[in-house]
Parts: sequence; structure tokens; C-alpha cells
Amino acid sequence: MAERGGARTREVAGTWPPRDGARAGSIAPSGFVLWPSFAARLREWIAAEAGAGRLLPWVPVAFGTGIAFYFTADHEPVAWVTAVAATGFCVAAFLLRRQKLFPVAVMIAAISAGFAAATWKTQRIAHGVLARPMYAVSLSGFVETRDIRERTDRFVLRVTQMDSPRSQIKLERVRLSVRKGTAPEVGSKARLQPPLAPLRPGSYDFGRDMYFAGIGASGFVTGAIKTVAPPISGGLSLRYAAFMQGLRDAIDARIRTALDGDRRAIATALLTGRRDAISAPVNDAMFISGLGHVLSISGYHMAVVAGVVFFAVRALLALIPGLTVTFPIKKWSAAAALAAAAFYLLLSGAEVATQRSFFMTAVVLIAVMVDRRAVTFRTLAVAAMVVLAIAPEALVHPSFQSLDAPLP
Repeated sequence: MAERGGARTREVAGTWPPRDGARAGSIAPSGFVLWPSFAARLREWIAAEAGAGRLLPWVPVAFGTGIAFYFTADHEPVAWVTAVAATGFCVAAFLLRRQKLFPVAVMIAAISAGFAAATWKTQRIAHGVLARPMYAVSLSGFVETRDIRERTDRFVLRVTQMDSPRSQIKLERVRLSVRKGTAPEVGSKARLQPPLAPLRPGSYDFGRDMYFAGIGASGFVTGAIKTVAPPISGGLSLRYAAFMQGLRDAIDARIRTALDGDRRAIATALLTGRRDAISAPVNDAMFISGLGHVLSISGYHMAVVAGVVFFAVRALLALIPGLTVTFPIKKWSAAAALAAAAFYLLLSGAEVATQRSFFMTAVVLIAVMVDRRAVTFRTLAVAAMVVLAIAPEALVHPSFQSLDAPLP
């Protein structure tokens, strides 16, 4: 109760949000009052996110949304139409850069750009895909990659000649499984007679991953493997693959001299990314205990490699007083750490999680070299944009959805 000017009136206390004109004994229309308050708060949040420096993290989200729209499309879009539309929206966003609609224009442009990127990537890697099982097929080609597994070995063959009496389809690359210890060396030429299992374009996981990897079929080798001298050169990419595979084999052989069993397999997985040699019980135990992500080379591993190289190089350079007072040894150390991280990326096979972690680490190290401050959330946005631009199919890969990343 309160008295004002001699007149006795009653006020309502404790209402939230405050309601002007609320009277005792009346029922306040809370729905009509709360909605304007929520709408105003929502406008404040949107304005804050669209402020200077806050819009960048939303760009890869919109770009990924466009890629998701592509994968849910009923039919294959026309590539040149998507490219023209994306270009038009990007130009419109640039022209509206000083207008209030600029954030909306940027999001629309990013969505259209993601849709166009996925369309063009699919068109660029278009290749033959096996539609039905084929048996007694003779293949000749170059071995590109080889995986040593617990029970069987597996390799990818770049097909140069394919002989099949019942089909005229031509495959560019196939993935084949063979008996343990019988996989040919990377870079050699093999002649096989496997029954090739078909790909299923509508399947969620393996079919899509193999298609974007350029693999048209998979199967098992039932005939003999014959390694012969290649009549032609496999090209620079094959020589690079052979060199990196030889380096991984050398590292594994060196680890084998000091460790054995699953300890050797885990050490090899952390250095080279080859996890197939880990036995099933140990692999299951690590995933059940929540440690399975340690085997995937990502932010933690990349940060350790780059950090160790950075501090080691800087400590060695600091021992020379002439360099310390004259030259920017911190920037030199960052450059050395960046080179080491790039080498680790190539050595480990450059999977999606490793690519994302490398680009985040690269942004941090480049910021050190140009005297800028790296913001973690922005480095994540930049890394996501680069990965999605290079491989739009990575959006639906579990490695892309991991948030494990190095801190600046």
C-alpha cells in the first residue's frame, strides 16, 4: 500500500518485465508484452552478430548451408547456372557493402557460392561408376595408395586398361582388397583379375566418399598379381604418392625395431596416419574409453608438432646473440613451424580433420609472421571456408564436424 496526495492507491510490485499501468486485481496480457521484448532482444543479437568483425564466422555456416542444399537436391543442377547466380549474388553483396542489407546479402551470396562450389566439384571429378557386379575382369594400372591392414591389404589402382567380356564401362580408379602381404608396391604396375563389387550411388557413406575420391568400384582380388615394368610414366602425382608411401614405410620400419604389436601400430598411426594395423580389441577399447579421437590426427597433434618446432628453433636461434638483436627470430621460428606442419599434413595423408587443423595452425603462424593477432574463432572460420572450398563433400564427413583445434 502507498498513499500519494492524500488518496489511497495500490501498486503492483515484483512484476517482470515491468508493466506500465498494471493495476491490482487485473490480469496482465503477458503474451502480448513478452513478444515485443523478445523481438527487440533478437534484433539486438542480430545487430551484434552483424557488427564489425562478427560477420566472418557466419560466412562458412552459410557456405556449408549451400552445400547441404546441393546434397538434398532432387536432381543434378546445371553448373553454369549456379556459377552465374553465385557471381551475381557476390557482386550484389559487394555493391551493398555500405547498406544495412549488407549482412543479408553476404549470407545469400555465401549460400549460393556453396551450392555452386559443390556443383562444380561434382562436374569436375565426374567419372564412371560400376552399376552392377562384374566378374573375371582383367585390370592393368598403377598402384596409387596401399593400406596394410590387420587381416587383408588394400590398395587403389589407377586403371590404364580394363578387359571385360560383358561390359564396355571404363573405370578410372578402383579399390581392391588382397590377401595379407600380397599388395604390390606403390608406383608399380599390376595386372589383376578381381570380381568388382558395385558402388551404390544412393548409399549414405561409402558410395559418396568413394565417388568424390575418384574411385569407380571396389572388389577383391581372386587371381594372381603380376608386377611388370610400366610402359609409360605415371606422372608427377604418382611419383609423389610413391615417395610419400616409401617415407611412411621407412618410418614404420624404424618404429618396428623399437616397438611391436599394438604399441607399434599406435605409434605409426600418430606419425603417419595409418591406423589399420591396430588390432580390433585395442581399437574398440580406445573408442569405448573415449580415447578414439586421439588416433585421428587433428588439432592436438598439429599443435604439438608446430609448437615443438617453433620453440625448438627459437631456442636454438636465441643461442646466437647476433641473430637475437638483429633479426626477427620469432618470425623465422614461425616459418619453420609452418613448414613442419605442412610436412606433417602431407605425411599423415591430409584427411579432413588434419586439413582443418593445419589451416588453423597456418593462420596463427602467419599472424605471428606479419605481426597480427590471431583470433581463434576467426581461424576456425577461415579453416572451414578453405576446406569446404577445396572439398565441399567434407561437410557430411564426421572429421569436419570435430571441434578439436589448436589455440593461438
